[in-house]
Amino acid sequence: MRSILTTLLAVALLTLPARAEEAPAPGVAGSVPTVTVVAAVKAEVQAQVPVTGTLVARRPVEVFAKVSGFEIIELLAEPGDAVEEGQVLARLSVDTLAAQLAQAEAEYQRARAGVGQAQSNIDSAEALLTQAEIALKRAEQLRQGGNTPQATLDQAIAAAANARATAASASDGLAVATAALALAEAARRIASLDMDRAEITAPVAGLVTARNAELGALSGASAQPLFAMIAGGEIELEAEVIETALPDLKAGDPVEVHVAGVGAVQGRVRLVPAAVDPATRLGLMRISLGEASGLRIGLFASGQVVTGRHEAVMVPAAAVLSDAEGDRVQVVRDGRIETREITAGLLWQGRREIVAGLAEGEVVVARAGAFFRDGDPVRPVPSAKEEGGLQTGTAATGATASAGVAADGARKP
Repeated sequence: MRSILTTLLAVALLTLPARAEEAPAPGVAGSVPTVTVVAAVKAEVQAQVPVTGTLVARRPVEVFAKVSGFEIIELLAEPGDAVEEGQVLARLSVDTLAAQLAQAEAEYQRARAGVGQAQSNIDSAEALLTQAEIALKRAEQLRQGGNTPQATLDQAIAAAANARATAASASDGLAVATAALALAEAARRIASLDMDRAEITAPVAGLVTARNAELGALSGASAQPLFAMIAGGEIELEAEVIETALPDLKAGDPVEVHVAGVGAVQGRVRLVPAAVDPATRLGLMRISLGEASGLRIGLFASGQVVTGRHEAVMVPAAAVLSDAEGDRVQVVRDGRIETREITAGLLWQGRREIVAGLAEGEVVVARAGAFFRDGDPVRPVPSAKEEGGLQTGTAATGATASAGVAADGARKP
C-alpha cells in the first residue's frame, strides 16, 4: 500500500510543472499592447516647391515733372487713389510759362513778317534784274550799229551784273528768313508744350502708391518722382526659390499663396528665375495673384508652387520609420507585427506617399515604434477618424489629408 502511494505522489510531482506551464497566468492576455492602426489608402498627392517673398507692382510707373523750376500750386491725387490715363495729378504755376509762350508767339510772328519781307526783296531784285538785262541788250544793239559809245555799253553790263547779284542776295535773304521762321515755330511749340506740361497727368490708368510732391515745392528740385503708380493696379509676388527646385518650375504652375494680413490667395507662376544669386543660391520668380482685397506692395507672402499631382498609396507620416537603413512600416497581420521595408515618396499634408512595398488596404501601425519586433503580438484598434477625414479601410476621394497622426494606445512593456 505504501509503495502505491509513493508511486502516485511521484507521478503527481512530475505532472505538476507541465500543468502549470499550460495554464495561463493571470493578466497575460492583458499584457498584449493595444495599438491604433490605419489602412493604406489611395489619395492624390501633390509635389510642391516652397517660396517666400514680397508683394511688388507688376508694372511700376514713376511720374516726373517734365518742366523744372516751377512752383507746385495744386495737388489732386493721394496714395490709394485709382486714376485714369490722362487724369491731372498736380498743377504747376503757369505765370512764367505763359510769358514764355507769348514771347515765343511774338518771335514767330516777327519771323513770318521777315519771310514776307524777304519775298518782297526778291520780287524787287528780279524786277531790277529784268530792267538791267533789257538795257544791256539795247546797248549792245546800239553799239553794234555804231550809235553809242563803248562807255555806255560798259555801264549797261555793270548794271546788269549788279542786278543779278542783288537778286541772288535777295534769294539768300529768303532762305535766312525761312530758317528763322522754322526756329521761331519750334520755340513756340516748345513753349506751348511746357504750358501743357504745367499739368502733371497720369501716363497710364492705375493706382497711386506714393506722393512725393508738396505744395510750394519746385518741380524737378528732387531726384524722386512726384508720384509712384502701379499700372492697372496689378500686384504680384516676387518670390525666392531654391536653385534645386528650378527644373521643376514652369510658367502657369498653380500657386497657393498666403499673404500676411490678407490670407489665402490663388496665383500662378508668371516668370521663372532667369538667374540664380551666386551668394544665396536663390532665384527670383514672379507669381501673378488672383483677385483679393487688401493686397499692398511690401506685404510678406509665402506659398507652395504645385509642380505635379498624381494618385498614390498613402499612410500617415508617423507610420513611416526612417533611418540610415532606409524606410519601413509596421504592418499588422493576424494580430502580429511585420516590419516591412518600403520606398517612401512625397510628404503631403501629414501623409507619406508609399512608392513601393505596401498595397492599398493593408493595415499599419498609425504611429510606428522602434520597440516593436517582428512577430510581436498586438491588439489593433482601428482609428475612429483618420487624418483628413479618410476612414480606415475606405477609398480616398482626393487630397484632403491634414497635418497630425493618430496616437498609439498602450505600449508593450
